[in-house]
Order: sequence, then structure tokens, then C-alpha cells
Amino acid sequence: MSRRTGVSPRSLRYYEAQGLLTSTRSDAGQRHYSDAEVQRVSLIRQLFEAGLSSRVIAMVLPCVETPADAGVVEFAYATMKRERDRIDAEIAHLAATRDALDVLLSANSRHRAKLA
Repeated sequence: MSRRTGVSPRSLRYYEAQGLLTSTRSDAGQRHYSDAEVQRVSLIRQLFEAGLSSRVIAMVLPCVETPADAGVVEFAYATMKRERDRIDAEIAHLAATRDALDVLLSANSRHRAKLA
């Protein structure tokens, strides 16, 4: 699975521990994944890259499994929207922090110029 998806074995084990991915085991304990799980790993990676936590991903994934269930789809949409709003708030906070730092840098630059 790691070679097929480009995801490290450690990450795959983490996905399983978080309930994001399932596998079957051979008699020797080797994990076996279905083709659907390979596709699921791709989706999980996209969701992580979108800034979602494993907890939020676990809430959104049922939409993939039961796309005809309007309640599940609405819940997934609301969850992703809430996460997007949270990220927007973080961006606004970071921009304000950067602007405050710019003011301090400007003041410091004036002091440095006087000392030069």
C-alpha cells in the first residue's frame, strides 16, 4: 500500500489507528488493503492537505461511504464549512500578527538608522 500510494507505512498505521482506513490481515499478520482503500488513502491525503485534522476527517469520510444519505452529506458539508471558517479566522489572526510585527520592525529600523 505504501508503494501504491506514496504514503509511509507509519502514516498508514496512523490512519488505521484513527479509524480512517481498514485492512485485513493474513495469517502472518501482514496487512492487506482493497482497491477502495487505496482510493480512500488518496482522499485522506487531500483532506489532510486541506488542513483538516484526523478527527474532522473521520467525521467527513462517511459522506464518501454513503453519498446518497442527505443527512450525512449535509453533516460533511457543515463540518468542512466550519473548518474553512476556522482556517479563515486563523489567516486573519496571522495577518494581524504580521502587521503588528511590521510596525515593530519599522520602529526598530528607525532606531537602527540613528545608530548607524
